[in-house]
Amino acid sequence: MGKIYIIGLGPGSIDALTLGAVDRINAGDKNFLRTENHPTVKYFENKNIPYKSYDFLYDKGEEFDEVYEKIALDLIEESKNHPQINYFVPGNPLVAEKTVEILINKDIDIEIISGMSFIEPMIELVGRDPINGLKIVDGAEFNSLMVDINSDTIITQVYNHRILSEIKLILSEIYGDEYKVYLIHSAGIKEDEKKYFIPIYELDRVEEIGPLTSIYVPEMAKIDKKVFDFNDLLGIIKILRSENGCPWDMEQTHESMRQCLIEEAYEVVDAIDKKDMDGLMEELGDLLLQIIFHGEIAFEEGEFNLYDITSTLAQKLIYRHPHVFVEKSVENSQEVVYNWNMLKYAKRDIHNFTDKLRNIPKLPALMTSFKIQEKAAEVGFDWEDIKGPLDKVMEEYKEVIEAMEQFGGGGEKTEEELGDLIFAVVNLSRFLNVNPEIALNRTINKFIKRFEFIEERLKEAGKNIEDANLDEMDSLWNAAKIHKIH
Repeated sequence: MGKIYIIGLGPGSIDALTLGAVDRINAGDKNFLRTENHPTVKYFENKNIPYKSYDFLYDKGEEFDEVYEKIALDLIEESKNHPQINYFVPGNPLVAEKTVEILINKDIDIEIISGMSFIEPMIELVGRDPINGLKIVDGAEFNSLMVDINSDTIITQVYNHRILSEIKLILSEIYGDEYKVYLIHSAGIKEDEKKYFIPIYELDRVEEIGPLTSIYVPEMAKIDKKVFDFNDLLGIIKILRSENGCPWDMEQTHESMRQCLIEEAYEVVDAIDKKDMDGLMEELGDLLLQIIFHGEIAFEEGEFNLYDITSTLAQKLIYRHPHVFVEKSVENSQEVVYNWNMLKYAKRDIHNFTDKLRNIPKLPALMTSFKIQEKAAEVGFDWEDIKGPLDKVMEEYKEVIEAMEQFGGGGEKTEEELGDLIFAVVNLSRFLNVNPEIALNRTINKFIKRFEFIEERLKEAGKNIEDANLDEMDSLWNAAKIHKIH
């Protein structure tokens, strides 16, 4: 197998060709171009130097990854028939060139002949210093995970309007329609160079799009900033916890923040139950604050940091989803849950059923009882039909009455029997596929709304609720039921 020289053609101007590139062009070896849609190809034509272009692969409409792989494989095959061949790519071979990345990872003899990338002329055009942060991404593979609002971003390989429209939608969702970015054509080719500084919504209105089109997205300004990311939040918490920060935030510990964490989780659930999407967005933010806050406290104490949290979570997700990340098939969602639990138990060294019950976290009692009954049902400890749990509710109800008659209104025995009754009702709800926590929350909300109805009607009658008697309130309660207040 022969040697493959990989040569950078620079940003576009013939004057930007390096001496090394010129030597290889004139070396008399077989020449291959990833694309001939590059201004320096004129040098080949002026010198009558033959070459083969891979543009025909792009024209077949295949995915870019498939095209890149085919180019690399064809070059390897060609190298078997020649002592050395030349492969020319736009810009610098080590900047945004997937075919070069593929070739480097193959066990073949290659040599890189560098060239100026498109980055230098773009930086000159926009007048920004990359020392403050610069990210370079492939437009053909661009997605929201690649966005970094706290650094400049160059989106290259913006070949056509389809790619440009997809990029526009992603940028608009994060930065907003009015945020201004640079759309740049032919950076480094003085006679063709064009620069537009336009709001994101105008991106796909520019007609001239081609192989040398890129987008330059400036970082979000620190002053009057409207969009923040995870790192911004972490920075804010660090300031609040610092010597010059907020006295309350500085005093908090894992223990002091426990109740806040529980309350925020419940407020998230409440927003979901109310189908309040604006509220859900805000409450999820409050819940995220708790996670970041605990992470910062742990970092300060030298216990762990946020990267430990995210890494542990990512590893757990991958480990517990072998049907996604490893070749393992599942029949349905029930099997997914079963596998998840088995992997969890194996990791926690849980081997018997009682340990599984004890492993259920300390949730509110209603939720815990529901989960324990689910576990018991997994091994067949369950009623055959709905009659069983219904009869059990009635049985426990009678035992509550008996305890009240025997021991009075309170006492340990009455408490025990009431607990059994509630446990039986939870079991009935499980049999009916009703989450008791959600059901009880709905009843609480219904109670509040009906009480609001009572108070409003009394107010219309010129009465305060404190002055009303039970008969009046009971009558209005029944009226609220008739009006279907829930």
